[in-house]
Amino acid sequence: MSITAEVIKNTLSQVIDPNTQKDFISTKSAKNIQIDGADISLDIELAYPAKSQLDLIRKMVIAALRAIPGVGNVSVNVSVKIVAHAVQRGIKLMPNVKNIIAVASGKGGVGKSTTAVNLALALAAEGAAVGILDADIYGPSQPMMMGINGRPETVDGKTMEPLENHGLQVSSIGFMIDPDEPMVWRGPIVTQALQQLLEQTNWRDLDYLIVDMPPGTGDVQLTLSQKVPVTGAVIVTTPQDIALLDARKGLKMFEKVGIPILGIVENMSIHICSNCGHAEHIFGQGGGQKMCADYGVDFLGGLPLTMAIREQADSGRPTVVADPDGQIAGLYKEIARKLAIKVAEKAKDMTSKFPTISIQNT
Repeated sequence: MSITAEVIKNTLSQVIDPNTQKDFISTKSAKNIQIDGADISLDIELAYPAKSQLDLIRKMVIAALRAIPGVGNVSVNVSVKIVAHAVQRGIKLMPNVKNIIAVASGKGGVGKSTTAVNLALALAAEGAAVGILDADIYGPSQPMMMGINGRPETVDGKTMEPLENHGLQVSSIGFMIDPDEPMVWRGPIVTQALQQLLEQTNWRDLDYLIVDMPPGTGDVQLTLSQKVPVTGAVIVTTPQDIALLDARKGLKMFEKVGIPILGIVENMSIHICSNCGHAEHIFGQGGGQKMCADYGVDFLGGLPLTMAIREQADSGRPTVVADPDGQIAGLYKEIARKLAIKVAEKAKDMTSKFPTISIQNT
């Protein structure tokens, strides 16, 4: 049996990526297939960050190709290429930011900010360049959660440099005010502040910018949907009926303004007693999955209610960096991969492919 590109493609069409649940041919991940006698070499290019998965995928592909009769040496290089994806019609992408993901909730107190920062850290842990924008002008919490103090610096007097910790670029109004100072601002000033934070921060070549949204469906959410190129939104809720009621409003708002919902994260799904190990659904059970079924969106995952998550976020070392190999960090990383895959499945942004057309009178 001769080894041909067709044989190789047929073999790879039977190898399923454990993260996307799709084969490497239908996703066009297999590239540069080379055949030299009985030897095979090729590249697998993933569209989502997967630093922890590269070796596993490489071994899977090599094992499948070595099963081809008569095959010799097999060389497989697995890499990641994250590209910009389509946003709302009529809004241009930001320079140096490929994908903006809004993390939102209908109401406060559901752990949205803690989820946002851990998802950002999880994406970074998987090899992506990630920033986080604290869009909660009235109650900025990211400076504390990220363990960052100080004021942003400016090089040109017009823009500011993001502050950094744990491998993330961070911008927040909290860096510019005293921690105890209340933001007694009306809506127009709040939305202007959000735009300045977003556009006047010198983000450096980000694959993903996570926007930690304020709760509700007010001025900030409207500004984000009308003026900011958002790739998609994640809704954070708890299983509690009252939280789900407000989460549904947030979901419907994004649908109305043309921002796709990438999925739902159910926080505080279950509490496990640290003394006796008893598991209890304090805020109810299955609410997030039911909401996903009702609206036809993906359930990205559930997170437990534990003291460790709260303590680690309050100390400036969120769970993904405080206990990177722990079970809960694993849950955040799994949710982050699902989120990145949802982004990768969206249509690519093609605006850069078209030439700029200018009309002049001669």
